[in-house]
Amino acid sequence: MSGNITFTMIKPSAVKSGYIGPILTRFAEAGFRIAALKMHRMTRREAELFYEVHKDKPFYPNLVEFMISGPMVAAILEKANAVEEFRMLIGTTDPAGAAPGTIRRLFGVTVTENAVHGSDSDENAVIEGRFFFSEEEKY
Repeated sequence: MSGNITFTMIKPSAVKSGYIGPILTRFAEAGFRIAALKMHRMTRREAELFYEVHKDKPFYPNLVEFMISGPMVAAILEKANAVEEFRMLIGTTDPAGAAPGTIRRLFGVTVTENAVHGSDSDENAVIEGRFFFSEEEKY
């Protein structure tokens, strides 16, 4: 059975471009409820730990540098079948290949600067949400 939460980050390039409001609006219009939300600038150690699954991939160093380059917005979102529904909303990793109207197509620049992160499984949604939010920060 699919879960009812997902985790997302509005990435530094989208924050810098002023897209926080338009992106949050798209979340709401798609029926997601914000259960936790905060702006945060990741430390190098946080970025290394969060993306540790990619540490042996060639893009890892650039990804870490990008994620610490400025503030991001982290959120836990709720909706039935949240992970699958959210991944449809944001589109594929590469903005150029993402479906028209998806968040990454509208606001992304490159594969790394693709505007938003979205959990890829129910299990990772819980893990990623706990990485940034305590229980007291969830509503």
